[in-house]
Amino acid sequence: MLNFELLGLSKPVMRAIAELGFETPTPIQEQAIPVMLGGNQDVVALAQTGTGKTAAFGLPLVDLLNFEERHTQALILAPTRELCMQITRDLQNFSKYMGGAHVTAIYGGASIDGQIRDVRKGPQIIAATPGRLVDMIERGVVDLSKIDFVVLDEADEMLTMGFKDDLDLILSQTPKEKNTWLFSATMPHEVQRIARNYMTDPHEVTIGQKNSGNENIEHLYYVVHAKDRYLALKRIADFNPDIFAIVFCRTKAETQQVADQLIKDGYNADALHGDLSQAQRDFVMKRYRSRSLQMLVATDVAARGIDVNDVTHVINYNLPDEIESYTHRSGRTARAGKTGVSIAIIHSKEMHKIREIEKIIKRKFTQAQIPTGFDVCEQQLISLVKKVHNVEVDEKSIERYLPSVFSELEELSREDIIKRFVSIEFNRFMEYYRNAPDLNMNASQDDRRKSPSGVVKMYINVGQMDGFDFNSLKDFIAENADIKNTDVTWTDVKNTFSLIEVRTEVMEKIVDTIHGAQYRGRTVRVESRGNRDAGIPRTRLRSDKRRDGGGYGGGRSFEGGGRSHDGGGRKSFGGRSGGGDRDRGKKGKKKKAY
Repeated sequence: MLNFELLGLSKPVMRAIAELGFETPTPIQEQAIPVMLGGNQDVVALAQTGTGKTAAFGLPLVDLLNFEERHTQALILAPTRELCMQITRDLQNFSKYMGGAHVTAIYGGASIDGQIRDVRKGPQIIAATPGRLVDMIERGVVDLSKIDFVVLDEADEMLTMGFKDDLDLILSQTPKEKNTWLFSATMPHEVQRIARNYMTDPHEVTIGQKNSGNENIEHLYYVVHAKDRYLALKRIADFNPDIFAIVFCRTKAETQQVADQLIKDGYNADALHGDLSQAQRDFVMKRYRSRSLQMLVATDVAARGIDVNDVTHVINYNLPDEIESYTHRSGRTARAGKTGVSIAIIHSKEMHKIREIEKIIKRKFTQAQIPTGFDVCEQQLISLVKKVHNVEVDEKSIERYLPSVFSELEELSREDIIKRFVSIEFNRFMEYYRNAPDLNMNASQDDRRKSPSGVVKMYINVGQMDGFDFNSLKDFIAENADIKNTDVTWTDVKNTFSLIEVRTEVMEKIVDTIHGAQYRGRTVRVESRGNRDAGIPRTRLRSDKRRDGGGYGGGRSFEGGGRSHDGGGRKSFGGRSGGGDRDRGKKGKKKKAY
């Protein structure tokens, strides 16, 4: 097998990469480095993310520059600040034993004054995002007239993000006599235009087929009702106890909303999007890289350039607007030759997008079934048992406590101890998934739905126009009926009304506390839709269920999960803010006004 020594790299560079643990080059490195070390050839390299592209251009670049000179000789352009910062760190590591090497990063979202000071120190290499670099050029801070090398990393992403004019301006400032190395996962027309206009007879390196996806990624899609998207996400996460995922959403508001709901439901999750400050983004990424987070919920722009190893799943909560972006999303997993799973949660009207993506990545999707409640519980139980089996026991530290432990458990048999220990964690999942509905739908399936046994479907005359979504309606019912959140097993929020499924035993409680109450000046109506398994007839609840509508002090502001649909802050469910203790609306009390 070929090693780095045979590629022609210098001893200082070899020493640096040996410390980094590099042993054998990846295919893109093996093909690109010898060509680039020649120092007189433009190169177009097509390869997926996670294939070692930074080292493919970074190692020869460090070897070719004269670090005794104090002017900028190489410019690396990247689409995002995260990728820009990553490239800078890698180049600093590669040039560790090259005396006098100075690499600096220029990107938006950080102090421009500090970056100006760094540039004036005379770095030989600048890694930059296009927008901030144009600002520096217009200020007269950056001089590109003596550039010998230009690297365009993730060129297709820069063009997708609208940097075409910035790239044209930047490249026009560089000398004609230079080497241009272009790296891209796909080769759309705009990337071809840059190659034609700014490169001379480029040598092409292609790993795999052009525009194809990583062969180590399994592509799955789940078809669910749009309203069940979040429930499907939770079930996928629960079915994979060791999941380490990036969840892609379409908008900043949706990203924050999904992350907040995951956190509320007990998952180690956080959001990454453009509204966060650089300090906040750095904090989130630090937690994710250290695996303190189980799921990173991100927008496309925020997640571009994230280089995190061992991502097990990429989950498309929504498919991207630009179909080509799917390649970059899925490339966050299966990096450095490892395997990974890319999941798309879709509804039936999005099947055409799946077919379009298949044509682009030249890979087939497999339709999978959202796991049932039984499947999730089984998977969680197996995972818990494996943890118990593999845990390391510190005999010395635990020895002094064992007599008390043995004494407490001496009446229990071995089987009883195992059952009770496992149940401590397992009961939580069993309770939640006991009557979990089937979330799967066929492409031709309509919105009709049969409620599972032990659950009754109900109608309530509030919906989106009242500020509710599927999470906030569940919270509203649970809080005001004084029941568990999990007792509301399913919600379908329409514009002027909603359908819900609740455990049969709490139906009467919901009726007694909510039916007939005043919400924002109108009377709330709740009725059963009927369920043969539960033995409940489909009938409107009698008006004599209502109590006198005197209200309890004008309502209250609920803090539990109600969000406006544009992602902007908490939704007040009552006529006033504040709170204090509230009467839960027990039988015999006056009906509360919400």
